[in-house]
Amino acid sequence: MPNPDIRVIFMGTPEFSGTVLEGLCDAGMNVVLSVSQPDKPVGRKHIITPPPAKVYAQSQGIEVYQPDSLKTDEAYDKILSMSPDLIITAAYGKILPQRMLDIPKFGCINVHASLLPKYRGAAPVQYSILNGDDVTGVTIMKMDAGMDTGDMLRQIEVPIDIDDTTESLMGKLAVSGRDLLLNTIDDYINGKIESVPQDGSKVSVSPPVKPEDAILDFNDSARSVHDRIRALCGWPGASTTLDGKRVKIYASRLEEKSDDDALPGEITVARKGDLKVRCKEGSIYILELQSEGGKRLKAIDCAHNFKPGQRFGV
Repeated sequence: MPNPDIRVIFMGTPEFSGTVLEGLCDAGMNVVLSVSQPDKPVGRKHIITPPPAKVYAQSQGIEVYQPDSLKTDEAYDKILSMSPDLIITAAYGKILPQRMLDIPKFGCINVHASLLPKYRGAAPVQYSILNGDDVTGVTIMKMDAGMDTGDMLRQIEVPIDIDDTTESLMGKLAVSGRDLLLNTIDDYINGKIESVPQDGSKVSVSPPVKPEDAILDFNDSARSVHDRIRALCGWPGASTTLDGKRVKIYASRLEEKSDDDALPGEITVARKGDLKVRCKEGSIYILELQSEGGKRLKAIDCAHNFKPGQRFGV
């Protein structure tokens, strides 16, 4: 089990981070400070909301620090003043400057939600789904001043279900990452792990998702459309148009074979909760959507408002 005498600073922000932090606390690690990004407005009403990692840290009586930047002297002095033996990051969202990486006796390690060197960057889970991967995983890595470029300590694979969303897959990865981290810390601190450099020839990146990435194209295969919906349903929400109005689609079911000859984007079934849309290859069933100016609805509550022959995306 991890050594409770080791002074740990944890850095993380979203739900993924909260799960990892909870694991450290449950294991008896001495987390002396939790660092998260600042509280941000959430939802239509833009309510200022604390990040999940902060909420959990406060529930455990752990001091929380939320700097706008880690590059300032103030942030450096704060981390230095805590005398950490180890810094652990998990989806913190910012790169640590070199002088901060040099503070802890045992350096800094990161819990990254991909099988590095695949999907370095901000959105590895979204891109693993967008690209139709069957497997992803978690990497525990030593941190350097680059973007997820450090040497690897351990990895674990996690299968991706055909209906996994970014949220559900992130939950699986958080649990796997938590357990892998807890099984790594002692061996790492005691010098029992030989780190492995990343293979530069296999690098791919996952830049931040942009709103335009969420626009659906029904001229793609049904699998590609389904993957885009489930990858981006949390933010920004996959979208298309119908009769000149924007429609967000939050959930779908895949039917890769289709025996009709409808045009891409055409509704072929709209009854009894079934809202089926033709793609270039195959079809999807829309399960949850929101029309412009309307409420977010399940298909079972609104499919009857649509008509076969209507086309999305034209």
